Amino acid sequence: MSSLTITLIQTDLVWENKKANLELLSKKIESIKEKTEIIILPEMFSTGFTMNVEKLAEGMNGETIQWMKKTAAEKKVIITGSLIIKEKDPSPSERAGGEIFFNRLIWMLPNGEYGTYDKRHLFAYGNEHTKFTPGKKRLITSVKGWKINLQVCYDLRFPVWSRQSFNKAQDDKEYDVLMYVANWPQQRIHAWKSLLVARAIENQCYTVGVNRVGNDGNNIYHNGCSMIVDPLGEMIYCKEMEEDIFTYILQKEKVIQTREKFPFWKGADSFNINT
Repeated sequence: MSSLTITLIQTDLVWENKKANLELLSKKIESIKEKTEIIILPEMFSTGFTMNVEKLAEGMNGETIQWMKKTAAEKKVIITGSLIIKEKDPSPSERAGGEIFFNRLIWMLPNGEYGTYDKRHLFAYGNEHTKFTPGKKRLITSVKGWKINLQVCYDLRFPVWSRQSFNKAQDDKEYDVLMYVANWPQQRIHAWKSLLVARAIENQCYTVGVNRVGNDGNNIYHNGCSMIVDPLGEMIYCKEMEEDIFTYILQKEKVIQTREKFPFWKGADSFNINT
C-alpha cells in the first residue's frame, strides 16, 4: 500500500507584507529536514486574511506564484496554500476597475505546473463576499495514486461541497484526503475542530486542516489547532497556540481498511450540486 508524506506549517503571518511572509516561509521550509512530498501553508499565506485586494492582489505570474514555483522546484515538493489573485472582469461594465478577485488555492508541482481552486464559500461575516468572486468548481488532484480534495477555510462549514460521491457500481470513491487551508479565529475554534473530525468520519478519509496563529491586522487572534484526522475520526495531530512544522506519513491501507470494514458509504444518498 502506498504512503504519502505531508508537512503542515502553522505560522504567524505579517499583516499585508508579502516580502516578509515569503522570507519567513522560505526559512521555515528550508528548515524541514525530513523527506516530505507536500507542504501545506495557511490561507492567504502571503498577506493574511485581508480585504485590501486592490493593493495586494496579483496575477498568475506575480511574485507569490513565482516564489511557489521556485521553492517547489528547489525542494522537489508540492506546495499548496491560497493567495489573492486578480483577473480581468469578463463584464467590466458591471464592475468598477475592470478586475475581479479570487481567494485562490494554488497546487504547485515541482515542475512548475499547477492546479487552482477558487474558494466557493465566501465569509460574509468578514465582508469577503463584497471583494471576491466565488469559485464554481472543486479541485481533486492526484499524487502517487492518492486523490486529494482541496478546499479553503469557510468551505469547511458546508458539508455538501466536500461530500464524497461514491460510484457504487465501480466501488470507486472520489478522494482519499480532504485538505483545508485556513485563517480560522480562536473564538470559533471549537467549530473548526469539530467539523474537521466530522468531515473525516462522513467521508471516510484523512482530513487535514492548516491554520495560522497570532493576531491579524484587525486584532483578531488565531490559535492554530492545525489538525490531521484519520478516516475513523481519530485525531492524529493538533497543535494549539504556537508556531509549528509537523511532518506525518499518511497510510493508504488505513483508508482502504476503514471503508472495507465499515462500508457506510454504500448507504450514502445520491445528490447533484448546482453551481
